[in-house]
Amino acid sequence: QVQLVESGGGSVQAGGSLRLSCAASGYRDRCYSMGWFRQAPGKQREGVAGVGCDGSTFYADSVKGRFTISQDNAKNTLFLQMNSLKPEDTAMYYCAASPSPQARIWVVLFGYWGQGTQVTVSS
Repeated sequence: QVQLVESGGGSVQAGGSLRLSCAASGYRDRCYSMGWFRQAPGKQREGVAGVGCDGSTFYADSVKGRFTISQDNAKNTLFLQMNSLKPEDTAMYYCAASPSPQARIWVVLFGYWGQGTQVTVSS
C-alpha cells in the first residue's frame, strides 16, 4: 500500500516562496508517476505538476515558470518548489501517486493520495 505524507505548507505573502515535500513509502519495487494537485474551497481538484517514470515533467499552465517538481529517488521524496506565489495559488495541496508510468496530471489516474498541506498566499 502506497503511503504519502506531505509537509512544507504555510502562509506567505504574494511573491514569496514555499517548498513542499512528500515522503512516499510502500512502492514495492515498481515505478509510479507522481504529482502535485491542489483544491481551493468550492473548486474542483486540479493538477499542478507531475513527473513520469521516465523523468518527464508536466505543469499546469497557471504555474509554468513559477513551480518546479523534482524528486529524490534515493529518499523516496517528491518536492514542489513554488516561487512568485500569488493569492490564487491558495489551496490545499496534495501529493499523489499513479501506477501508470505516464499519468501526467490527470486526476483520474491517481489512486493514492496524501492528507494534504495548506498553502495560503496573502496579497
